[in-house]
Amino acid sequence: MASTEEALIKQYGILISMKECAELLGRSTEGLRVTLCRNSSMADKFNNARVKLGRRVMFKSSVIAQIIDEA
Repeated sequence: MASTEEALIKQYGILISMKECAELLGRSTEGLRVTLCRNSSMADKFNNARVKLGRRVMFKSSVIAQIIDEA
């Protein structure tokens, strides 16, 4: 069976958009934005995965996979 990271990269590529990440986690895009603004360990984990490309916010698939595996 493929690892979580391999599965995410196969489905989304090495970067996941905000919308795709929210859908993956079963949250709304706005709900994910609110989580990122909070002062919590979960926000820190997601902010470590965050990459800005111009105005777009993307997330590294490898770090999102680690977050999912730790949950």
